[in-house]
Amino acid sequence: MPEKLDLPELELAIEDIESAKQACASFRDVFKRLQAEIGKVIVGQKPVVEQTLIALFANGHVLLEGVPGLGKTLLVSTLSKALTLPFARIQFTPDLMPADITGTSVVVEDPRTGHRVFQFRPGPIFHQLVLADEINRATPKSQSALLEAMQEHSVTVGGKTRHLGEPFFVMATQNPIEQDGTYALPEAQLDRFFFKVIVPSVSRQDMNTIVKRTTKNRVTTIEPIVDGAYILKAQKLARRIIVAPHVQDYVVRLILATHPGGEHSDPKINPFIHVGVSPRGGQALIAASKVKALMAGRYAVGYQDIIDIAPSALRHRIMRSFEAEADAFSTDDIVEHLLNFVPREKARQIA
Repeated sequence: MPEKLDLPELELAIEDIESAKQACASFRDVFKRLQAEIGKVIVGQKPVVEQTLIALFANGHVLLEGVPGLGKTLLVSTLSKALTLPFARIQFTPDLMPADITGTSVVVEDPRTGHRVFQFRPGPIFHQLVLADEINRATPKSQSALLEAMQEHSVTVGGKTRHLGEPFFVMATQNPIEQDGTYALPEAQLDRFFFKVIVPSVSRQDMNTIVKRTTKNRVTTIEPIVDGAYILKAQKLARRIIVAPHVQDYVVRLILATHPGGEHSDPKINPFIHVGVSPRGGQALIAASKVKALMAGRYAVGYQDIIDIAPSALRHRIMRSFEAEADAFSTDDIVEHLLNFVPREKARQIA
């Protein structure tokens, strides 16, 4: 069993450089241990695991997209064991109702007075790690039940707002191939997701490892690594990573370049974009890049951090035009083009 981390190590004083260094080193150690623990069950898919953990420590939600059988649901259940967070799985189906997600008020009899009163029974959304399995199989009405929870970390039922436990992390899955009986996620719902992570097919070597592991009479035990209190401390630590003005301005110009006809857009790519990225995309790029820099042992965000994170942070926030769909020009192609188009400036004072 891995040695338990001393959680107070992340409580650093701003003036104390040494304690800051120790806290950052402690975070990197925990991140690697989480990756290793998840790797006991999830074979390969290292970029998927890394991006999922980045979103967790950046306080964001993740949409996993891939064909069936690639371990999307298994990744979430494995992560729940390593994080020791209260976990709930919501199986999205066409007959799922919003109350099945958020909870509802029911009439009960008070044993002391004999009077009937309304009592709220919370739904699965009140857990801290929530799996929205096959989220695009539910109707838009049920999908919208997640909007307030994902953005505000609260649920309003019967005119009363109830706050969710922190940290609160939603991981959703969807199959990009099968479209019968599914409902495409609206832009407002997609924008709530911090990352959209594409889960690729496994390699020949990984496939052999999967078959070998899963056809033997052996059960893999996942040991808990961190708890919710540590995650909250790590999120605060990540927010302290420095973003230089010229790097932040690069992110701003990259986001504005996705807006057709704007000052920073590229006329060559404008016909392929219907609607560009919202400010949430810029927030996600900065927050995720801070965690990525911290993972690498740096205390400031660099251009490469932005470039590495951009596809997952932006691909679901760009609406393609009819021309892009007709020419099979994907959102990843658009992001890659803009990363090459938007110039990266040297350090200077940004007005």
